[in-house]
Amino acid sequence: MHSDLPLLSLCIWLPILGGLWVIFAGSRVLDRAVKQDALILALATLALSLLLYRDFNAASATMQFAERYTWIDAFKIYYHIGIDGIALPLVLLTTFTTVIVVIAGWEVIEDRVNQYMGAFLILEGLMVGVFSALDSILFYVFWEAMLIPMFLIIGIWGGPRRVYATIKFFLYTFLGSVFMLVALLYLHAQAGSFALQDMQDVVLTLSEQKWIFIAFLLAFAVKVPMWPVHTWLPDAHVEAPTGGSVVLAAIMLKMGGYGFLRFSLPITPDAAAAFDWLMILLSLIAVVYIGFVALVQQDMKKLIAYSSISHMGFVTLGLFMMFDIHANTGNFQDAAMGVEGAMVQMISHGFISGAMFLCVGVLYDRMHSRMINDYGGVVNVMPRFAAFMMLFAMANAGLPATSGFVGEFLVIVSSFKANFWYAFLAATTLILGAAYTLWMYKRVVFGEIRNSHVAELTDITGRETLVLASLAVAVLALGIWPAPLLDVMHVSVEHLLEQVAQSKTSIAAYE
Repeated sequence: MHSDLPLLSLCIWLPILGGLWVIFAGSRVLDRAVKQDALILALATLALSLLLYRDFNAASATMQFAERYTWIDAFKIYYHIGIDGIALPLVLLTTFTTVIVVIAGWEVIEDRVNQYMGAFLILEGLMVGVFSALDSILFYVFWEAMLIPMFLIIGIWGGPRRVYATIKFFLYTFLGSVFMLVALLYLHAQAGSFALQDMQDVVLTLSEQKWIFIAFLLAFAVKVPMWPVHTWLPDAHVEAPTGGSVVLAAIMLKMGGYGFLRFSLPITPDAAAAFDWLMILLSLIAVVYIGFVALVQQDMKKLIAYSSISHMGFVTLGLFMMFDIHANTGNFQDAAMGVEGAMVQMISHGFISGAMFLCVGVLYDRMHSRMINDYGGVVNVMPRFAAFMMLFAMANAGLPATSGFVGEFLVIVSSFKANFWYAFLAATTLILGAAYTLWMYKRVVFGEIRNSHVAELTDITGRETLVLASLAVAVLALGIWPAPLLDVMHVSVEHLLEQVAQSKTSIAAYE
């Protein structure tokens, strides 16, 4: 049953226009009213995205809830949006996370509250736009516009080195995107259209595909972020306010993975096959090397930031193993488990990393320190908080029955079909993840109280309990029963694998 409402457009424009209203009207009303308005807008957008999920036909790989209007007629650029089973889970993650961020900032943000809430609402709409755009220029506009609210969130409400962190974040992501724009303009010249579907259908030689793949790689690898273009992320996380860190980790990193799924693999399948060794190598370096880097961190936020890079290595590994699996089994459909594992890992990492950053935020709001050595014995004064943090720490380490296990398990099992050593190296994250996460947890939460400030801490409030409990339910639900997520994406993933299986170079040679 499809609603007559343009649900997808509402999910994009309600938070953007609502965010602008909150910024401009909010300066003349009480902060409490601003927060209430922001929460109502975020909840309304979440409700609309749940209607998308309810009406979504999981048996179809076509783009659903599609809307297409002329935008820039001279260049045949359209406002064309729609979602499939790959985009829908990411839209739901975006709307859910924004509600969490608005509630999390309720009492913590006291300066420029209307601008803070408005920036997150605008960011939400732009991120949904990225996952929904079916016109490449529309995608590019949403992709670039999204940098502006995040730039302001880190730059205004961030830590002491926020200006350095924001400029580094902006330059890395902006420069990577310039190469993507060049690739899109070249594809437009070949396809005669900016429509994503036309670009996926266009025939390209292997040389053309390789250059386009590299251009896309520079844009998406920075966003994931893959090693060695990851250095902006720890700085951005450390300086960002808690809400900024949550959105950055939970949603913005996923856009790199989404870009590979929507652009690199279907548009340049032969180049993706040619460069799969490079992608797998970079992914395994992220999983193993960055795991060791996380082990030596003294700042909790930095540790979780490096942990994010390591876990996102699973996403790119799951996506690019498909060519080795095909070489071994002769069937691309055998790679479906790896791609679905990468998708589950993206959603799961959104819940877990968001929850971990919120836990650090809870401690930081009370002690104004993120350093592990300043804590110890927190469980003695904050038992409720310690229980929640234990769950999220275990999920981060990949404990079975949490969402962290499902994605990693699917990718590791799938990687056995490609190469034993891929699976062996990928599985080291289960050891390293447990090492750095539980080592941090032990030093922060357990032991004797060594610091008089820790002795004065109070346990989490009702608002903080609501935020952490919501994420705990999401982590456990996806860990125990991942079927609703896997069912939604399965047909779309199979369709993607069919696209990748069709070599464009043989068609080009034939023509």
